[in-house]
Amino acid sequence: MSSNVWPPVPTNENANDREARLAAEREAKRISDEIDRALEQERQELRKRRPQTKILLLGQAESGKSTMIKHFQLFFCPSQFAAETEAWRTVIHLNLARFVNHVLQVLSTAGSASGKSDPNVRMLQMRLSPLKQVELILSRAINEESPSQLSSPTEETSKPTWRPRAAPEVSIRGGSGWKTLMRRRKGSTAAKSPSIPDEVEDARQILDACKDDIVALWQSSILRTLEEEGMDLHHHARYFLDNAARVANLSYTPTTDDILRARLRTLGVEEYRMTMETAAEKGSDWVFYDVGGSRNQRAAWASYFDDVNAVIFLCPMSGFNQRLSEDGSVNRLFDSMELWETVCKSKLLANAMFILLLNKADILYAKLKAGIKFEDYVASYHGRPNKAEYVADYLREQMILTHRMCSPKRRQLHAHVTCAIDTTVMGAVLNSIRDCILVIILQQTTLL
Repeated sequence: MSSNVWPPVPTNENANDREARLAAEREAKRISDEIDRALEQERQELRKRRPQTKILLLGQAESGKSTMIKHFQLFFCPSQFAAETEAWRTVIHLNLARFVNHVLQVLSTAGSASGKSDPNVRMLQMRLSPLKQVELILSRAINEESPSQLSSPTEETSKPTWRPRAAPEVSIRGGSGWKTLMRRRKGSTAAKSPSIPDEVEDARQILDACKDDIVALWQSSILRTLEEEGMDLHHHARYFLDNAARVANLSYTPTTDDILRARLRTLGVEEYRMTMETAAEKGSDWVFYDVGGSRNQRAAWASYFDDVNAVIFLCPMSGFNQRLSEDGSVNRLFDSMELWETVCKSKLLANAMFILLLNKADILYAKLKAGIKFEDYVASYHGRPNKAEYVADYLREQMILTHRMCSPKRRQLHAHVTCAIDTTVMGAVLNSIRDCILVIILQQTTLL
């Protein structure tokens, strides 16, 4: 006979086992209800506070939108930025563990494909195998739902072939309130039971025990050989591997630079509400909408276009020689420029101020310095200098022209060349953006 009860009742269960199981289920439900009530209460309180400023962040996936949010917090809401340090430590450790597991998996498949294996590498693979559990624990910590659904944990493959590919992203579903969830879990009375806060602490202990082996792996000559053969080690988590001894240490506290470099991909739409702490707009609420930039998520953008004060569009200039992960036939830079044209044409955004950020200038500079020619990918640039400043000027001209030709009505455009991990440059840019937005708000409220 089928049953709709889940989880299914164990067979051959005695009275004591049944009572223990029911008690555990009641406790689990109590914890879940407590978290749900706290999150709902927070949502209700936020609905009562009408936001003064709505800002929409647009751009393709990996354009730097989430890093831009962190910069806004750093410069204009420093208390909020500091309060989230512990939450970001978990993400940083997950970035590190996931990339190490990816490297170990590539080493394993490369050895199987060649029929050769280095005994030193085999030893490191064995000693670092606990990092698979670390990855699962930390994925669970930031996701209410199954990490296998949202975070795509690194998995082993039995195929004896090696194909260089990018490491999987750490992802979170928009609207999940993962930072709040982690704070609730940490402070919950339920934290005294063997639960997620305890598991996260266990994961930190494992990372600390593995840190010397992580450093040894990263410094091994075989990785340099595989990199020459096409393995992609230019990953955002490379920074954390370069600093593995510090990041994996049990006493580790993230620096500002660490948090800015932490990567957490947004699936769907994430809302960030900031109570500004700086003088000019102190106490006012600014709401940022970070919408997922992959192609299959763009259909949901239009519902956020209404009643927006400003649009910040990020174009990653460094994508000129890359392809979209979701469609390998499409150049990333061309896709970004087509997306810009579509946004400029939107009548729903006719009254919004437009801010264009030509982002990732540092990566563009490194690629061009390495000898990669921009004109090989963008034919209309033929004959111009292969230097970052000239390329940036060219892209700025093209996108300003698109804005002028495609906008439903005449409006001002503010364009900046940025590097999202350079706090000095970003400080000047963000101050300029803030001043422009404040002027727009004053104009819209007829105070100026």
